[in-house]
Amino acid sequence: MDRERIPRALISFATQIGVGAVVGVLSGLASALFLWALDRATQTRETHAFLVYLLPVAGIVLGLLYERLGASIKGGQNLVLDTIHDGGPTLPLRMAPMILVGTVLTHLFGGSAGREGAAVQMGASMADAFAARLGFVGALRRKIIVAGVAGGFGAVFGTPIAGALFGLEFIVLGRIEYRALVPALTAAVIGDMTTRQMGIVHTAYPAIPTVPLTFVLTLKWLVFAAAVVLVTLVFIEGLHAAKRQAEKHIPRLPLRMMIGGAIVVAMWKLSGTDDFLGLGVPQIVQAFEPGRAAPWAFAVKMLFTIVTLSAGFLGGEVTPLFFVGATLGSVLARLLGIPVELGAGVGLAAVFATASNTPLALSIMATELMGAGALPHVLIVCAVAYTLTGRRSIYQAQRQSFPKLPVDPKDAHDHGPESADAEQKSGRGGRDLRE
Repeated sequence: MDRERIPRALISFATQIGVGAVVGVLSGLASALFLWALDRATQTRETHAFLVYLLPVAGIVLGLLYERLGASIKGGQNLVLDTIHDGGPTLPLRMAPMILVGTVLTHLFGGSAGREGAAVQMGASMADAFAARLGFVGALRRKIIVAGVAGGFGAVFGTPIAGALFGLEFIVLGRIEYRALVPALTAAVIGDMTTRQMGIVHTAYPAIPTVPLTFVLTLKWLVFAAAVVLVTLVFIEGLHAAKRQAEKHIPRLPLRMMIGGAIVVAMWKLSGTDDFLGLGVPQIVQAFEPGRAAPWAFAVKMLFTIVTLSAGFLGGEVTPLFFVGATLGSVLARLLGIPVELGAGVGLAAVFATASNTPLALSIMATELMGAGALPHVLIVCAVAYTLTGRRSIYQAQRQSFPKLPVDPKDAHDHGPESADAEQKSGRGGRDLRE
């Protein structure tokens, strides 16, 4: 029996490596094109500030386009999650070009949004199209979609290990999908290599100094984590509430995007600066320098991002939350007597880790971006903040394996295989990725 299983295991391993590599190349090429276009759009807006005034007009045009052609991709990241959990129709391949163009135009006209949403959705849609072309279904299809998520995330940020972990960690809150590890890691590594081979240069963040962990510093990190939780909850609840209210009172997407664009323009004029438009990468880097981050910058960026995304403009939350986290961390570091570079770096990772329920992926990402000095500080803050936010997430389709802080004694025991199977049958934990 064992002799029969060995060839099957080798074939399965080779298949997962092969499909992961193909998905990685596709994700890397798409991310390279996207990052190139995004860079050109940002440079164009920065040299032609009048384009920001056209954001409401762009909202009308994009809204009409999405109404006509984009109904099936309205769910965005949540559609990807639902497909991984429940199967269903193949993710529409037109998601990739529509997301790419929509996100680039959002940034061209000054919307405050990120880029990981586009990369993840492009990677997932192309991966699912590849799976459908080869007739892959069931668990293997879901693994390929996870690989697309990992490839897109890893390639767009230049962090392949964090990309792989993100793909495995964000599917179900409280569980890492190790069954998709091989294709996800392969896709993330190959995707990053492909993007770099296409000449893409990622943002260089300052290295975090190595600071020994002490009892007093640990207490400071607990205070730091509490502030991260508060800010993250405001963002999550504010974003979801703004989306609900906007859709309730302004049903037509073009009108909603026009009004949202007009509000962003008004806030831009009131702020008197371009700092809160687009990605805000220069401001993220500046936050690592003592005294460069204004105490209120994180709150203003949150408001710009909530208005932009709730109106219907495309883009992700990662880079805006990097902005929020880095500037918040810089301010907290000065208040708590922590080195500013360390506080900004930990904050950068912790806010998004908390918002997406991916503490391990973002701890690794901080290490990939800013060096080993981030550990163990970033992991402590991410773990504490992740636990205290409970079920909340920027991804509403993210499902829960078990409560973070059980209040019912029957939920407090370790979830073994039997309880895991029960979760699968009940739908609480999403579909399994077994072969």
